[in-house]
Amino acid sequence: MMQTQIKYQRELERLEKENKELRKQNLLLKQGRKPSVRQVKRSLIDMYSEVLDELADYDSGYNTADQLPRVVVVGDQSSGKTSVLEMIAQARIFPRGAGEMMTRAPVKVTLSEGPYHIAQFRDSSREFDLTRESDLAELRREVELRMRNSVRGGKTVSTEVISMTVKGPGLQRMVLIDLPGIISTQTTDMASDTRENIKNMTQGYMNNPNAIILCIQDGSVDAERSNVTDLVAQCDPQGRRTIFVLTKVDMAEENLTNPDRIRKILSGKLFPMKALGYFAVVTGRGKKDDSIQTIKEYEEQFFKGSKLFKEGLIRSTQVTTRNLSLAVADCFWKMVRETIEQQADAFKATRFNLETEWKNSFPRLREQDRDELFERARSEILDEMVNLSQVSPKHWEDCLLDKIWDKVSHHVFENIYLPAAQGGSQATFHTAVDIKLRQWAEQGLPAKSVESGWETLREEFHGFLQKAAQAQDHDDIFDQLKAAVVTEAIHRHSWEEKASEMLRVIQLNTLEDRSVSDKRDWDSAVKFLESSVKNKLKQNENFLKQILGPSFKERWMYWKYLTEEQQKCSSVKS
Repeated sequence: MMQTQIKYQRELERLEKENKELRKQNLLLKQGRKPSVRQVKRSLIDMYSEVLDELADYDSGYNTADQLPRVVVVGDQSSGKTSVLEMIAQARIFPRGAGEMMTRAPVKVTLSEGPYHIAQFRDSSREFDLTRESDLAELRREVELRMRNSVRGGKTVSTEVISMTVKGPGLQRMVLIDLPGIISTQTTDMASDTRENIKNMTQGYMNNPNAIILCIQDGSVDAERSNVTDLVAQCDPQGRRTIFVLTKVDMAEENLTNPDRIRKILSGKLFPMKALGYFAVVTGRGKKDDSIQTIKEYEEQFFKGSKLFKEGLIRSTQVTTRNLSLAVADCFWKMVRETIEQQADAFKATRFNLETEWKNSFPRLREQDRDELFERARSEILDEMVNLSQVSPKHWEDCLLDKIWDKVSHHVFENIYLPAAQGGSQATFHTAVDIKLRQWAEQGLPAKSVESGWETLREEFHGFLQKAAQAQDHDDIFDQLKAAVVTEAIHRHSWEEKASEMLRVIQLNTLEDRSVSDKRDWDSAVKFLESSVKNKLKQNENFLKQILGPSFKERWMYWKYLTEEQQKCSSVKS
């Protein structure tokens, strides 16, 4: 019976290839010209895959998860997950390693029929010819490079999805997600949270109620060492969307003294998990350079002569990757038919709720998509920047003067004028002030001036935003975005180093210039210094009053008392 089934499968594949060739020749005869090479019409599975890609971007941006069907390939590390996927895709498309972790990020593979056996990444126009070994090698290098580039910040694995399409004659149409293998032990070159990250990622994909779980179990190792079966049992306890695959059956048959153990596994009686179906496959002979066709022939020959069949331990429909791919594709499209309408209704309900919320919150604005909202917010922020450029020089000068003096006045009085005045002599006072001012201008004043300029600019911009927010027709939909933009701009902004150097030269030259050409400048400077000294005196008097407490008169008239600290300060003053 096994031999008959293999014979019909080969005949079916041959007829499919002949049919594709005849259709191509028919097109050439009808059109009377040579069609453009490899221009394949977009199929239903391609459009479905594009929807999944769009939703993946949406999910990562809004921290949500869609519930559309896809086939999730899970298993322990080195259990043969990637090899099973390659056998289904009929091409060696993934990089291989000797015992090390190769799958470091989810890989979404969309399989569909086509006249040419090709592969293509979602974000690239290049097509890799899977019938040529050179293209296969380049494809494997590209997959490995994308995986390594997706891992950032000292991590070992990434959640960033690598999306690719594989087309070819006789391929079953479906969408598969290859995930990093479950590990038991972390090596020293892995991040400390690698095992937990892989587990969380795997559970996140399997928790989708419409995901088909392709559970891969290594048949050559003890069943008790399996980690993935417990995870699958937690996510799908009834086994309504799980397909179990036992790999490396050739090695298992050779090593096991009791073949009945394989029968228990494939009948669902050994592992605590349940499944829709149980399959046994052989995905290689231990040679990484073997072609897919060589492996298929080896698999057929193995099952043809296997004592598992001769002793009636497993059925013919439970073996070979061909039967597995047919079963997975059938289950996938059945799940799609059952859930796609339900998911579409859910999206429609979500959209209706969002539109209603929008109308209630922003009655003066029509519904806008994400791009329109972004463009409008950017335009409003740019308008405020234009308003900033229209501020008069006089206003900037006054604001800068106030800000700089607020920052440096304490230093001017406490570290320059008051220490210089302690000499008692007018001549020594001027000399001390000149020396201290020059030292300050060479060291701290330029940086303080640049800092004051940046703070003034920020405060003025915040003022424009607040003024716009107080307008009568203002909608607060962009307020948080504007605040985030301003915060990010402040965080990223930095002055050029030469700004402080240029200010240092200007300020030192100003200190050297002893002449005042205009009487108004002199009067303005005198008035400024006089008011500053008076303000400083007033501040000191208020400070003294605060630390010394109420006067004798205030204590009698207003029933005020001195604290213990104020009593000590009064004694010190006396």
